[in-house]
Amino acid sequence: MDVSLVDWSRAQFALTAIYHWFFVPLTLGLSFIVAFMETIYVRTGNEEWKKITKFWMTLFGINFAIGVATGIILEFEFGTNWSNYSWFVGDIFGAPLAVEGIMAFFLESTFIAVMFFGWNKVGKRFHLASTWLVAIGANLSALWILVANAWMQYPVGMHFNPDTARNEMLNFWDVLLSPVAINKFLHTVQSGYVLASVFVIGVSSWYLLKNREVTLATRSMKVAGIFGLVMSVFIIISGDSSARLMARHQPVKFAAMENLYEGRTNAPLVAFGILHADPADSTHKKENFITRIEIPDFLSYMAFLDVNAYVPGIRDLIHGNPAQQIMPVSLKMEKGRSAIAALRDYKAAKRQNDIAKADTALNVLKENIHYFGYGYLSKPTDAVPPIPLTFYSFRGMVGLGFWFIMLFLLTVVFVLRKRVEHKKWFHILAILSIPLAYLATQMGWIVAEVGRQPWVIQDMMPTVAAVSAIETSSVIVTFILFAVTFTVLLIAEIMIMVKQIKKGTNERGAH
Repeated sequence: MDVSLVDWSRAQFALTAIYHWFFVPLTLGLSFIVAFMETIYVRTGNEEWKKITKFWMTLFGINFAIGVATGIILEFEFGTNWSNYSWFVGDIFGAPLAVEGIMAFFLESTFIAVMFFGWNKVGKRFHLASTWLVAIGANLSALWILVANAWMQYPVGMHFNPDTARNEMLNFWDVLLSPVAINKFLHTVQSGYVLASVFVIGVSSWYLLKNREVTLATRSMKVAGIFGLVMSVFIIISGDSSARLMARHQPVKFAAMENLYEGRTNAPLVAFGILHADPADSTHKKENFITRIEIPDFLSYMAFLDVNAYVPGIRDLIHGNPAQQIMPVSLKMEKGRSAIAALRDYKAAKRQNDIAKADTALNVLKENIHYFGYGYLSKPTDAVPPIPLTFYSFRGMVGLGFWFIMLFLLTVVFVLRKRVEHKKWFHILAILSIPLAYLATQMGWIVAEVGRQPWVIQDMMPTVAAVSAIETSSVIVTFILFAVTFTVLLIAEIMIMVKQIKKGTNERGAH
């Protein structure tokens, strides 16, 4: 396999995913914030709330339109750059994406026209219902996509068909309702709600700095502050559950996230740490910290709700630990190669109509199918993801999450006490928090996706086996084209959004 082809294919997919995720979280969160604001308008009859709703709805529409374009390209890349993956799991991976297209997308597209153009053309309650259905539809789109992603992290509800060399779904509900899928959906959409809340507070703070749109700004900050604060509590809960699921189903990712090389009981959590880069350490036998601040016992508790629990480190997971019943990767690689060879023998025997040989090969395949993907690894340490990027991204995400909680608390306190208008220092911090919110969501995806490398499907298919057999030059050309196109789209969106924000509701200095 051409390593450069794999790297460029990964880079192109990462580029598309990163740009797509610039638009998605704001869509998810702003849709509900707009629905809350219109609900207040319908209940109170206050025309100011209608004006506020229409302003944020316009920003939602701009962001939504550009987000759809990048999402379509992302799905096409599964067929162009990752055709082996698509063949291997298409029967499973395609199902939630199909449901997303049929149900969620049509739900959004049906009612979004009423939401934007139905003012004064349909009744207030029907228009409100349309706004809520758009919000629900947008989040249902995220549900099905995240179910597909969660299955890649924790493949359940399927079996491998040796005749077609494909994974086939056995139970749709196992795929949909797996604990990893539920947690991933909740944690991801909650991050979108937090980002949208920060966005609304930041834009409102800009208005207050300019002494403009004071009514819009203060009322919007109240809604966003409360919504963001509530969602921050839920995102802590879902993040805590995510850590335990990761420790159970993706222990190497969990160890890499903590830079934990030696497993231990009463494992401490590294609250802050600076790693010492050591390119010569290819055997993963030592921890390289320049400095660190630890919370005693907390990692054991976070992983297993037991401060005395043993948390396996990278060395345990790669080289094995019989005392903890951890199989070395080298043995998994042997089993994986046995499975690959058995599949090849099975198909050859079937062509020759040798039933006995086919049954023997099939039994070997069934015994080793859980390690199928390890057969494509070159050496045991290939199973270790990039540690520094995963380690720092996790801490950056968590650290910024706590800052957003403080931002929401200050927002709610200042608004309720009617002191928010003249807090210049707070407005500056709120505006600066907008890019930080985007950074936090991107770091969350880095932990999720970079942390599970080398796997496209956990334990079943590594990246090197998933890529399409195409020319590297083709991927490089499309990478450049996508990079230019997405950058232009992002700049265009920012310019349009800024222009719309500057325009406001054409009220200056109004209370």
